[in-house]
Amino acid sequence: QVQLVESGGGVVQPGDSLRLSCAASGSGLSAFSLGWYRQAPGKQREMVAMITSDGATTYGRSVEGRFTISRDNAKKEVNLIMTSLKPDDTAVYYCTAAWGIYWGQGTQVIVSS
Repeated sequence: QVQLVESGGGVVQPGDSLRLSCAASGSGLSAFSLGWYRQAPGKQREMVAMITSDGATTYGRSVEGRFTISRDNAKKEVNLIMTSLKPDDTAVYYCTAAWGIYWGQGTQVIVSS
């Protein structure tokens, strides 16, 4: 069983940066792809960033160039550095593992002036 716990959300102003972290527990995590999705009010959940077990990354079009995903297998963490935040980035951000098999509870990010 894999458990994921997100942290780092909050309220920031446009242009600010924020770091989200996801602490994972369970076995076999180093073999899993890890990533982040987000869901804004009234919208479908969308992929933000994914990182494979060997470190290959994929980003959603709306965040590419502004967000950076990384993983630390020893610490069982996946992190998301978000820069140049925009109001459209406001959403609940979810950590996921194994291509959507496991999900965290989410952390709220609000970008507002």
